[in-house]
Amino acid sequence: MTITPTALTRAAGMCAAAAGAIFIAVQINHPPADVAHLLTTEMVVRESAKAVMAALALVGFTGMYLRQVRRIGVLGLVGFALLSVGYLAIFALQCIVGFVLPSVAASDPVFVQRVLDQAVGGPASGQIGHLHELLLISAIGYALGGLVFGVALFRANVLARWASALLALATVSALALAVLPESFNRPFAVPMGIALIGLGLSLRRSVQDPAAVPAAAFEPAAVR
Repeated sequence: MTITPTALTRAAGMCAAAAGAIFIAVQINHPPADVAHLLTTEMVVRESAKAVMAALALVGFTGMYLRQVRRIGVLGLVGFALLSVGYLAIFALQCIVGFVLPSVAASDPVFVQRVLDQAVGGPASGQIGHLHELLLISAIGYALGGLVFGVALFRANVLARWASALLALATVSALALAVLPESFNRPFAVPMGIALIGLGLSLRRSVQDPAAVPAAAFEPAAVR
């Protein structure tokens, strides 16, 4: 089996699409964020799926960036870096929620509930240690990184522009969750999932049909 840049790019596109599908699927009939539900097998499966989603999304974003590295410019690099840090934090958080907090719940359920409340955008009701900083990093990386990377993708005009715009809008709109009820968390995730699917499929198609990719995609970014 020969591993080529084309094959890797296609694989990255499918990883992004798979991440988007998982992102949407885990929101369906999602139970409330409380200690009682955290201790169920269902939540372990859901949190594990979210961790896999974050890992797949990271691969997808890397493929998107490398596919148009010269076209996307400094703005794309900044957005990619922020978004990657945000998703790394999300991956870490999902591992903690899925595999660490259940074992802590028996001895300190109040602490676990505080973490869950803040993880879904609720107000801080007590100290949760450095998990607060990790939540903050994930939120900033997700929202700001998604906005900047989405704008850079849109300007580069290599991948589907509708999906690039949706990425920017879906991530920055998540900031509103800080003042909205928890019930809004699930619907707000759907546009992001759709954006990932659209960008992933667009990335895969961009190397299947080189003629469909603007020649400027392979030229150094102009100074703007």
